[in-house]
Amino acid sequence: MARESSRDPAPDLPPYFNLSPDAAMAGLGAAVGTEDLRRIADLAGRGREELTARGLGEEGRKKLRLFSTWEICRYLIPVAQGHFRRVLKANPDLPQGRSETEGGAKWFALDEVLRLRAFFGAEGAKKKDYLPYRPAGLPAKMVAVANFKGGVGKTSTCAHLAMSAALDGYRVLVIDLDAQGSMTSIFGGRVEDEWQTAFPLLARHYARHLQSENRARAERGDTPHPLDATLTEALKTDPATIIQKTHWPNIDLIGSQLNLYWAEFQIPVWRMQARGWKLWDALTDSLADSGVLDRYDLIFLDTPPALGYLTINGLAAADILLVPLGASFLEFDSTGRFFDMLHSTFSSIEEGENVAARALGRPELAFEWDAVRALITRYDGAQQAELAAFMQAWLGRSMAPQRQEFTALIGQAGEQVNGIYEADYRDFNRETYMRGRETFDATWAEFKKLLYGIWRRDELAAAGQAAE
Repeated sequence: MARESSRDPAPDLPPYFNLSPDAAMAGLGAAVGTEDLRRIADLAGRGREELTARGLGEEGRKKLRLFSTWEICRYLIPVAQGHFRRVLKANPDLPQGRSETEGGAKWFALDEVLRLRAFFGAEGAKKKDYLPYRPAGLPAKMVAVANFKGGVGKTSTCAHLAMSAALDGYRVLVIDLDAQGSMTSIFGGRVEDEWQTAFPLLARHYARHLQSENRARAERGDTPHPLDATLTEALKTDPATIIQKTHWPNIDLIGSQLNLYWAEFQIPVWRMQARGWKLWDALTDSLADSGVLDRYDLIFLDTPPALGYLTINGLAAADILLVPLGASFLEFDSTGRFFDMLHSTFSSIEEGENVAARALGRPELAFEWDAVRALITRYDGAQQAELAAFMQAWLGRSMAPQRQEFTALIGQAGEQVNGIYEADYRDFNRETYMRGRETFDATWAEFKKLLYGIWRRDELAAAGQAAE
């Protein structure tokens, strides 16, 4: 039998060998109690505030950067820089921008860019794509970004699509349904309690259902259902009052904070008390009844990483469902299970509702989405091309062909608590900036193509109905 020679060099052992229990105990620290959890939460909160402050302006709120003539002509308004300058000179009433140095480049605020875009749309060449396509007379499209696996880029994808839409000239509302409030932080929202979240929209819908049911009970001589203080307060809430402005002139926000998670416990209680309440319609009906859908072009819903009641509301409200995932076996497996759970949940709702609908001769409930697309995020072509192709082959049209790569620009922008489009290209090498945003521009282009097709289909359907 071979023996280890004493003259052989000591093997380079893995770090889990020769550990000392006494040394490990010395570095352990005391046991952790509930008050220690509060201390850790306070420290994390203070750190979060410091990180958030990096993206704030002098007045303590987030402020959107300016856009240069080069950037406007390359990414926002498709005109040559020389022509752009001539148009400004010939029209002194238009925004003229500002220079940081004598004779330097002109920089414009986004609301000024939107005015310039409108001018070019009205006065420029008709064949140019100055204004985004938006059929008149049709409601806003609602887009839910969802997956019950965390870390797949759900919130960042939702935020970047919202910013892309805003840069394209659309009026955007972002609704944060995740109690973690990450989307709210990205857009600089300030939410004191659950009454400044989507919660009062859900409570108001339930309270209105109880009022309707109580009228029917009164006609039968039955005792009405009581409305507690929460429901009474919700009935007084105007949905418009919970919408807050952001540092983007054409992006508004319904924010979130930890208390929103209470809805996950309250909604099933309401459902038990009133079986006839259609909880999945709460968000849709509240936004439609209050006229919110008429004030925007696109509404993006960032959902929690779980298939709870808030996610069900977001998915039921959505016209388009986007499901981000990474190109890995575990994420592909988890996403498949997510779709399976979606099917089980919504088919169960349909089955439960349609038993009564068929008995009463009423139209049956059928959930439908204009489009459902899985989207690969954090893509590394050198490592994941084969698996991404495998996933594409199995999911086919249900998977967007665009694969959103991870670039250094993402990490650097994230350190400044900014989205990609909020990053100033002067903080990078210009070529690095251009390469970094290419993947997000391509993602927006793919989504915009999807949106155009859906709106065009709706437009033709509406024209056909009008002709009948």
